[in-house]
Amino acid sequence: MTTLPDGSAPAAVRQAADDFLGAEPAVLSGALVGYARVSTRDQRLDRQTRALEAAGCIRIFADKLSGKNTDREELTKALDYLRPGDTLVVPSLDRLARSLADLITIVTELRRRGVGFQSLKEALNTTTPAR
Repeated sequence: MTTLPDGSAPAAVRQAADDFLGAEPAVLSGALVGYARVSTRDQRLDRQTRALEAAGCIRIFADKLSGKNTDREELTKALDYLRPGDTLVVPSLDRLARSLADLITIVTELRRRGVGFQSLKEALNTTTPAR
């Protein structure tokens, strides 16, 4: 967390952390929407799309380009498609975000919109209660 010279966190950082970690309904009732990405056109999406289908995704968006590219058209479409109560599902965190800061930004925005998030590989799911 970013800190000021006196060791405290700026208000904006504290607010972002509170938003990211704040309460969310334990069970969302909407659709599971998948997002997959491979880094090059030569790579195949098969394994990722099968995993997303097995997880119950009703719609899957997929990009074939480097995660360093900030203009990921299918990710933009997936984020636009999601409605409150839906859950964005990814095969693994590295398919969605380029960095931890990028991941926090995306998940925070999903939470603000009432959208859940799930990563299959890391077994991370914001729609299930903490144990």
